[in-house]
Parts: sequence; structure tokens; C-alpha cells
Amino acid sequence: MTHFPEFEVIPAVDMQEGEVVQLVQGERGTATRYGDPVEAARRWIDEGARTLHLVDLDGAFEGERVNAAAVDAVLDAVDVPVQLGGGIRTADDAIDLLDRGVDRVILGTAAVENPDIVAEISEEHPGSVTVSLDAKDGEVVVSGWTEGTGLDPAEAAGRYEDLGAGAILFTDVDVEGQLEGINREIVERVVDAVDVPVVASGGVTTLDDVRALREAGAAAVVVGTALYEGRFTLAEAQSA
Repeated sequence: MTHFPEFEVIPAVDMQEGEVVQLVQGERGTATRYGDPVEAARRWIDEGARTLHLVDLDGAFEGERVNAAAVDAVLDAVDVPVQLGGGIRTADDAIDLLDRGVDRVILGTAAVENPDIVAEISEEHPGSVTVSLDAKDGEVVVSGWTEGTGLDPAEAAGRYEDLGAGAILFTDVDVEGQLEGINREIVERVVDAVDVPVVASGGVTTLDDVRALREAGAAAVVVGTALYEGRFTLAEAQSA
């Protein structure tokens, strides 16, 4: 499956307790609520989304999938490719989701703790694993951004590509959710390290940020807060 034949802007539908939220720098308790996940998903598709990015935030924090019912409702309601992350900790979990209609699973902590899981899932569903690398101060962090790993993001990206990852989701935690812009240089380093698509996430505030990530070589960009807060529309971002 070829991901992202052309540059895409992917709306984020982050879910907590069954509702759409956006957090600041991934901190719990900083959530702004934006209503029903199915309504949000339909709205973004109506506005032209070609892919949706779903995150089970409770799952990411608790290590188990808390918003499964909300995820199922979105899968039933939409007909664009969906990538899902948050709380997917085992190959069986991932394969189950892929069998149920999720197009790509996003693995963060699980892939860092057990890199072989990437190869295991890829054998059943080639190209379906996106490994999520979150960097803070230039190193990969895990467990809700609380633990450093000492890994360099570009080196880590290359390692997961070798294990079969179909894409890398790269989040720059230093700028996440703050609406203060992006750090292009670190994205370029990750893009240069791999041949698979790199999806950039974190800090996108303006259409210039979207352009900069595209110029940095990202295959797609995930946008959350800026879209929900109306900084620009999805259509504007896609034509940027």
C-alpha cells in the first residue's frame, strides 16, 4: 500500500473519555473539549480529509484501549483510511485492529520497548505499522513523554524502517499543542534518515508551518489544535 501519493494534511481526532480533546504538550488536565468523535470525523471528511488520525489518549496513558467504542463508531461512520494510535501494546491488539478496518496502527512505547513487534505485525499486514517517535530536547521519549531513551530520532527512524515500519510519525514534543510553530531542522534530519514516508506532527500553527514541513520533506502533517481553534481551514492547509 503506498501511503500518501501526494502531501496530505491529516486532521487529528484525539479522544479522551469518549470525547474529542486537544492537550497542551501532552499534559493530562490541559484538555480543551471538542465534542463527539464521529461528528468531528465527519466534519473533517466533509472538508476534504483523505486520511484521519485517531488517538486514544486514555489508552496512551493507561496502556490499554479505553476509547474502543468511540473508535469503532468512527470506523463505522467513515470511508477514508484511518490511522490509530494510543494504548496498542501487543501485536495481537494491532492485528485485531487492522483486521477490523484500521488502515495503519501507530506504535510508540510498544515499539521502543519491543522493536520485534514491528516485524511481527508487518508479516501479517505489510506496511501497516507507523512507528511514532516523539522527541524532546533531541532525544526520543516514551510513556506519555515522561521518560527519555537516549535514542537519536533519526537513528531510531532508520532502525524501525529496517524492521518493516511502513511510515514514521515524528512528533516534536518541544512545540506540541502550543501553537508556537515548528522546528524544521529536526524534521529534515528524520526525513533524510529513511526512505519510508515521514508524517510530521506537533506545533503546526500557521499555513507557513504546513509549507515548511512539506519543504522539509514530510509526506504528510497531522494537525490538531490549529484546525479546532480555526487558525486555518483544512482546505486552506491542503492548498498551501
